[in-house]
Amino acid sequence: MQVARKITVMLLIAAAIACAWLAPMDGPAKSQVDAGLKRALVSFATARALNAVISVAQGTEASIQPLGVGVTLTPGQVLEPVNNLVEQFSNLMLVASVIFGIQKVLISIGSYWPLSALVTLAALTWAWCYLCQSHPPALLSRLLLILLMLRFAVPVVTIGTDMLWQKYLAADYAVSQNSISTTSGQADQLNPVAQSTASSQSLVEKMKGWFDKNADVSVHFQNLKAAAEQAVEHIIKLIVIFVLQTLVIPLLMFWCLYGVIKRTVEWPSLTK
Repeated sequence: MQVARKITVMLLIAAAIACAWLAPMDGPAKSQVDAGLKRALVSFATARALNAVISVAQGTEASIQPLGVGVTLTPGQVLEPVNNLVEQFSNLMLVASVIFGIQKVLISIGSYWPLSALVTLAALTWAWCYLCQSHPPALLSRLLLILLMLRFAVPVVTIGTDMLWQKYLAADYAVSQNSISTTSGQADQLNPVAQSTASSQSLVEKMKGWFDKNADVSVHFQNLKAAAEQAVEHIIKLIVIFVLQTLVIPLLMFWCLYGVIKRTVEWPSLTK
């Protein structure tokens, strides 16, 4: 039993040293960070575009006289409740982009050879103490734990988070991202000024042509309202997805990884 435990510990130490130098997880982790950064930037750009369209629509008014009664309609009022949410969402996407950038930098820092050398030195010293005493010093065990976390935590957490994202979140992200992109296009089309900016018509002629094209004003604004409500639903879904991907899941995985490494390093002392 004692021999088998020592062999297991030595194999784990050898694997840690090999992974510290060969870096089998660093490349995939960087690729997944790049993919996440791209998704966040795409969502940020879409949110800013939607915000710009809504801002233009909020300043647009159209006057019509159905059955002789004057009515003033403001398309932007239908989308006004969405605007604040879109702004907050775009800010969150900017923060998510920064987090992905920080993750990439941390992966690069962790892959520097001095850190791998320190991991190797600490691991070999710890292994020698374990073979000689079966109880490495607590300070050395804590040092090894810290070095292992610095070297492996970010790549492991990144890969693990991406695996969960691909399995549980990727499909919802694609649907929601496509939805807010479509809503941005719909809102732009429903903006009478935006449709005719390249035209030499007067403003009155532009508005008249727009309402001629959209004679059923009631249906027109119901469609606009439905698009806004759908955008809110999918924006909230995207917020949940990115909070899970950049904050909740990484923190949970970091805590689990810390517990596993801590338990492994302390195992010889616990089983003495």
